Amino acid sequence: MDRDLAVITGASAGMGVEFARQIAARGYDLLLVARRGDRLQQVADTITSIHNVRCDILACDLADESGVAQLDGRLRAADNLGLLVNNAGFGTLGYFWKNSLESQEKMHRLHVMAAMRLCHAALQSMVKRDQGAIINVSSVAGFVTGPGSISYSATKTWMNRFTEGLSLELELAKSHVKVQALCPGYTRTEFHQALEMDASKIPGWMWLSAERVVRESLDALKTGKLFVIPGRRYRAMLRAYLLLPARARRSIGIRGASRRQRKS
Repeated sequence: MDRDLAVITGASAGMGVEFARQIAARGYDLLLVARRGDRLQQVADTITSIHNVRCDILACDLADESGVAQLDGRLRAADNLGLLVNNAGFGTLGYFWKNSLESQEKMHRLHVMAAMRLCHAALQSMVKRDQGAIINVSSVAGFVTGPGSISYSATKTWMNRFTEGLSLELELAKSHVKVQALCPGYTRTEFHQALEMDASKIPGWMWLSAERVVRESLDALKTGKLFVIPGRRYRAMLRAYLLLPARARRSIGIRGASRRQRKS
């Protein structure tokens, strides 16, 4: 019997690799997507050596039209698509006007336009089959405004609202397709290394493992939970934060910006 297919973007490192490992262990065939074909092949080879699943790769840049078009076509043609994980993403540090416009536009193309288009493509077959799921990897930053990374916070806020909207539409359509916005806090991956952020300024208790984040995401998918915030402390902090008046939230945002500094 054919297995369901899981498509994972940003699958060459970090949480993307962890998603690939855990999803393969649950019996899905995989299509791994990222820019770095050599890294993708290493991940695919490792997974196929451990799990008896098919693992294909697609090397493309989802911030470019040609890359999104390639994956869009693959998703629309897949009649066994069971899971899409929109994990590809990146961040920048520094005031908006000091960062290059190119980097900010690229972030919006990847986090917003690419994610929107891939969800549209995936839902064509999922809704028709009345099964499947989409995990949009967002962030707790989607609930706050962080000076020094405002485009990142803004795009993750969009992702949260977009995923919630999809959930409402699927419910109205009486569809069994599930969607989830995964909103982790600081997670030990290559993400912050790429930012050259000084991780020593972040208290140790605030860091989560990629294994835990992905496990909580996949476990919550079974129950159809919409917003998944791994870690009890993060959930408690976010509940408290959202109850604060606007002035207090602004103060917290300004203080938090001091933690997101590049290495000297």
